[in-house]
Amino acid sequence: MTATDRPERRSPHVPATAGRITPIGLLGRRPVAIIERNFLAYRRMWALFLTGFLEPLLYLGSIGVGVGALVGGVQLASGHTVPYEVFVAPGLFAVAAMNGAIMDTTFGFFVKFKYGKTYDAMLSTPLGVADVAIGEVTWAVLRGAVYALAFLVAMVAFGLVESWWAVLALPIAMLIAYAFAGAGLAASTFMRSFVDFDFISLALVPLFLFSATFFPLERYPEWLAAVVRITPLYQGVSLTRAVVLGDLHWGLLAPVTYLVVMGTVGLRIAARRLGTLLQP
Repeated sequence: MTATDRPERRSPHVPATAGRITPIGLLGRRPVAIIERNFLAYRRMWALFLTGFLEPLLYLGSIGVGVGALVGGVQLASGHTVPYEVFVAPGLFAVAAMNGAIMDTTFGFFVKFKYGKTYDAMLSTPLGVADVAIGEVTWAVLRGAVYALAFLVAMVAFGLVESWWAVLALPIAMLIAYAFAGAGLAASTFMRSFVDFDFISLALVPLFLFSATFFPLERYPEWLAAVVRITPLYQGVSLTRAVVLGDLHWGLLAPVTYLVVMGTVGLRIAARRLGTLLQP
């Protein structure tokens, strides 16, 4: 590994206290400054922000509605049969939340960290590394929630929502975004160059295709179904599909716990890694 591949460290003028990790529960409102900064930056890049709305809607129109006319109904494990587009829509809703969160905490974070030296400037203020981590994750959660909300409105407009429990879909989208934002930010602190981001794509594409997004879990081979059950996107898809179809049960607490733990562990790893990488 060459010197140019190593993660950039903070400039010498940054105070040493900036690298300390403040306990997350004592941060107050400081991470709000990170959210405000990102909001102001995206005012000049609104077209880039809007692209996240289009991809899941195009998939819904082509695969959900288009292919759905050929597939017909899908029988769920509960024995209930729903139109294919109704089955696919909650899965794409979860994908929208994931994509909205992962972009800012991977590619967006890496550009600001390695090339823009944005965090060097932030840490020359009273902000600490935990403020940066929480602020970036919170912003990513908000972006994922916005994408998911737009998709949910489209689902309602297309008549793809079968239960009033679907009002819980937005909090679930924020939970999905939190899990992937925390994990994405933690993973990005280990990236040395843009080449390493191939690993991000290598993880996201199989998750997109094999998280019961397009087919019921019962259609998978047993060995593949066992793998899918422990993947993070499947947890979000199963939660979203349950509330949209009105199939609530106590077993849904397991995926909720999974996503909370995933996001929290990722956030803490990211904060500690940033404390190491940005120290003088």
